[in-house]
Amino acid sequence: MSFPLQKTEEEWLAILGPEKYYILRQKGTERPFTGQYNLHFDKGTYCCAGCGEPLFESDSKFDSHCGWPSFDDSIPGKVLYEHDFSHGMQRIEILCANCGGHLGHVFNDGPQETTGKRYCVNSASINFSE
Repeated sequence: MSFPLQKTEEEWLAILGPEKYYILRQKGTERPFTGQYNLHFDKGTYCCAGCGEPLFESDSKFDSHCGWPSFDDSIPGKVLYEHDFSHGMQRIEILCANCGGHLGHVFNDGPQETTGKRYCVNSASINFSE
């Protein structure tokens, strides 16, 4: 898949550092309940830690008690969806539409009064902007 923002893997590693590179570029996952945005509920926008693209508004964030930041929706057109069959599971991976950075996965067990979706996102894959 091709993305508007292209960099070599060496460039990504130099920009992101080892932890964020592992999550965003190698599709890693941080340990649950360890990320800085898990229980963060300030008003603002969550952006891709790789390229700065706005991805989620704080209005869509909720506490799912899963250990990772959870959102019930993304900013339209900012997140792409890919089938993920890794680790013997069938999931939908979510990626930054601008740089292709791995954000996490989306599940159908979110708040039914809104979208019914739970975007389960690694804190290391996002930054917060007020």
